[in-house]
Amino acid sequence: MKKRRAGVVSVVLVNFRGAEDTVECVRGLLDLDWPNDLLEIVVVENGSGDDSLAKLQEILDSVVLIESDENLGFTGGCNLGVAKSTGEFVAFLNNDAKPDKGWIKEAIATFATGARIGAVASKVLDWEGERVDYVDASVTWYGMGYKPHAGETDRGDWDVEKDVLFGTGAAMFIRASVFEELGGFDDSFFMFYDDVDLGWRLNLLGYRFRFQPKSLAFHKHHASMNKFGNFRETYLLERNALYTLYKNLDDESLAQVFPGALLLATRRAVARGGLDSTSLDIRVPGNDEESTAPISKQTMAGIYAIDQFVELLPEMEVARLRVQAARTVSDRQLKRLFGKTDEPAYPIESYLRGYEKIVDNLGQLNVEGRRHILVITGDPVGYRMAGPAIRAWNIAKLLSGEHDVRLVSMSKAVALDDVVEVGVISHHHPSSVDVHEEWADVIIVQGHALALFPSLETSKKILVVDVYDPLHLEQLEQGRGQSLKVWDKQVAEATDALNHQLLLGDFFLCASERQRHFWLGQLSALGRVNPYTYSRDNDLDTLIAVAPFGIPGEDPVQRKPAMRGVVPGIGVEDKVIIWGGGIYNWFDPNTLIKAVAQLAVTHPDIRLFFMGVKHPNPAVPEMEAVSNARALADQLDLTGKHVFFNEAWVPYDDRQDYLLEADLGVSTHFQHVETTFSFRTRILDYLWAGLPIVTTDGDSFGSLVAQESLGASVPERDQNALAAAIETFLYDDEAVQAARVNVSRVRQSFTWEKALAPLVEFCRAPQAAADKQVAAKSKRKRGKQNSAGIRKLTPTRHTGLRRDLGRVAYYLQQGGPGAVVERVRARQERKKSAEG
Repeated sequence: MKKRRAGVVSVVLVNFRGAEDTVECVRGLLDLDWPNDLLEIVVVENGSGDDSLAKLQEILDSVVLIESDENLGFTGGCNLGVAKSTGEFVAFLNNDAKPDKGWIKEAIATFATGARIGAVASKVLDWEGERVDYVDASVTWYGMGYKPHAGETDRGDWDVEKDVLFGTGAAMFIRASVFEELGGFDDSFFMFYDDVDLGWRLNLLGYRFRFQPKSLAFHKHHASMNKFGNFRETYLLERNALYTLYKNLDDESLAQVFPGALLLATRRAVARGGLDSTSLDIRVPGNDEESTAPISKQTMAGIYAIDQFVELLPEMEVARLRVQAARTVSDRQLKRLFGKTDEPAYPIESYLRGYEKIVDNLGQLNVEGRRHILVITGDPVGYRMAGPAIRAWNIAKLLSGEHDVRLVSMSKAVALDDVVEVGVISHHHPSSVDVHEEWADVIIVQGHALALFPSLETSKKILVVDVYDPLHLEQLEQGRGQSLKVWDKQVAEATDALNHQLLLGDFFLCASERQRHFWLGQLSALGRVNPYTYSRDNDLDTLIAVAPFGIPGEDPVQRKPAMRGVVPGIGVEDKVIIWGGGIYNWFDPNTLIKAVAQLAVTHPDIRLFFMGVKHPNPAVPEMEAVSNARALADQLDLTGKHVFFNEAWVPYDDRQDYLLEADLGVSTHFQHVETTFSFRTRILDYLWAGLPIVTTDGDSFGSLVAQESLGASVPERDQNALAAAIETFLYDDEAVQAARVNVSRVRQSFTWEKALAPLVEFCRAPQAAADKQVAAKSKRKRGKQNSAGIRKLTPTRHTGLRRDLGRVAYYLQQGGPGAVVERVRARQERKKSAEG
């Protein structure tokens, strides 16, 4: 790649029998609001065969003049001009166009707003500045790019920046490095749809083509084609539409679309000539002695175009293979940029009848725009679910409205409806995820999936990592009862797993602003907060977004009795406090139990119900906090009288039956670093059910309860404060009513639709992280890079012969010899991939 001058813009003009227009255009360029020392004007005299060269000699001091002995077309002329240019940016401007004063300045400023903006499309109006030439880009399903709103009177609706599939060759900019990476315009096109093809290929590589209405130009439309004749234009349009489709569609889309495109091209050709295709039917009378028939060149233009596609098919296959091998974006991801694909384009009655028959019977308009999204959780999915599975299920269900979604569990999975497809993968057999990885466009992971499945680790698909649960901080509490050596190992492994995810992810989800600050610190330490991610978005919202746990948008409805009159010891008139989830070591059920014992002296109707003791994931052991709570309740003679432990885990769809019978929701925990960055999902269920809430302060929900007067937030381990708060929000009717009103107001902010809005928006236009894209590009050039393509982290890994032997024994026990063999193979593949 040639060395280019930083900041310099090289404007390429192609002249063909239009020297007067070219001279006028150059004068306009020299009068722009742009420094002349950062401007290079390259004029290609494209084999005009008239006096153009002599006229252009008059402006030789202002331009780099290049002479071609033959007409190379727009594509060849532009490619020649770029080859002779020296600027960091290249601009293409039709020689019969005039730029607005800020044409260059506004375009170059746009490049600075995003590292992955590879090209900028100018707004183009007619010569008088009244009617639209280009403000948007679309492509029909049969390959013809077009400019929506062309010919309409300009209005303010089209003065908003946006991403587009392509810009018009009449006025556009591109980074010279990107143009060279793309191999320039495809010379096979000569002219027409070359700009569509270039923009399409640019988007397939993961770059963005940005429409900037402030970069304005004015154009004398079709001055060039007036020199040839309309049937030649028809020929190029028909042929190049087929080229564009064949090169750029993926295999699935091409197989669905291309047969119909060929049929439609034939129908257009026949219709343009006004021919009757039944005239040679043996059942139709005619003069068989006449061996020829007069046929319009407009008809032959279409037929010849198809024949030339056949003739050049070997060359086109080479071009197609090159495009498909380099693409990083799927057709599904680009569908939003295709615009209105259902556009017949030609108002010929017989053609329109054929168009309807093709799309109605062959399904060309059903090319799938829905993305394939894979959601992976480590927890069981089904009727009994804990927090991670509940979150994964709701992510999958919400995204299924716009995409095809698969939810797979590393434990077990039962479909709860026919909307979300569910499945099971096994870390004993890492290849079990491969078919899902290959299917997906976007992969959303929780927990340890990346470390357990090598094909996820090396995947080129867009990766969303859900870090709403800081596992390493949990391990600080969960492992407290272990020896320091074991405890340290648990925390180190959790930290390694998270660092690994943070290195590989394209987009991250966390549960609160407090968590976001925490994760930004960890991302920064790993080098993920860098000029590339920052230049795309200086708030880093496109790197990590707050997507808290959510609640259903519809109100809960009680379907059957759950506790009152059902659980022995809980009466219909009792005051019921509910503990909404499991009992873990970082919670403080004992202070709560003591507070209940204190209140039971004066309020014998008080009841505390722990909704779930046994975790639905068999891999999660019963924690020490459970046995301690049981022992304390027994010691205080509360078990079965004032304190109740539900031994099973309440089915997910039944939880509202319990919540709606409760009078108060509680959550008590110890104050430590896990608390600071936690997000107590049980409190959301209290919001959903409209319950007043009493909780320990120190976490994000403790602050919310206090700020919004949803109940009370009390200091940790303060039995008297806790007892007082429970008494108020059980027995003070005025306080209870006020809290319920506030809960009803606040809960609207936590529906799944609102909580997951950043993820929904990301999946509409998923893109690789800015630094991963840059590194992937460098990898293609260097041929070697770590699997993530980012600064390589070398965390502490727990390896060695003893560990390897231990893992062999484990896999033999769990999955047999086949699991051992597959695990070894997967490890070798991962090592090979990491080595490049």
